[in-house]
Amino acid sequence: MRRLIGVVLILAGLSGLGYIGWQFWGTDWQSARIQEKVRTETEQAWSHGKEPRVKWGNVEGIVRVPRFGDDYAIPLLEFTGYDALHAGYGHMQESAEVGQKGNFVIVAHRTTRNEPLRHMPDLRVGDEVVIETRTHVYTYRLITRGDALRVRFDSGGWVLEELPDNPEPGGVEPPQVPGQRLITLVTCAELFHSDDRLAVFGELQRVDQKAPAA
Repeated sequence: MRRLIGVVLILAGLSGLGYIGWQFWGTDWQSARIQEKVRTETEQAWSHGKEPRVKWGNVEGIVRVPRFGDDYAIPLLEFTGYDALHAGYGHMQESAEVGQKGNFVIVAHRTTRNEPLRHMPDLRVGDEVVIETRTHVYTYRLITRGDALRVRFDSGGWVLEELPDNPEPGGVEPPQVPGQRLITLVTCAELFHSDDRLAVFGELQRVDQKAPAA
């Protein structure tokens, strides 16, 4: 009986390790394939003047961050639930549209799901975040560092507001000027479980219209 219990405990431990391994490595592999597929289908649809339709949600664009490398190109989907984050970034529905006045908020995983924002703390003031859509390319310039602002999950909702106003005196926030065209990136603060979030702010610098599809 003791031997049987020992075997059961070992198998349970291995199952737990397998689940953890899948979460941290298996989902990376899975989501890397999903994101490549969504990006390819999006670019093909754009080349025909169409908006893409994929099973993970409505694709709004492709996110590029030069700080993360020349080949960094992650799909951006309307955030209707965590399934959308399998395919890349999620655009918070209650926030502004890309390029519009207000606060354009996008979120992504820091671990698992191909880790789009694993290196969020490496972002620096002046770095660019580029959002490509079917018709335009929007270039935002960061005005805070990627590691400068850490907020609690249950009390950091102010970073999603139209004009984020830090309740902490002297805390990190964008210039308090109404009518700005802001971007906010949000992800987990830690590589493992965390109730904190990192947030970084940027402002729109340039909008370039793309040539019409052939």
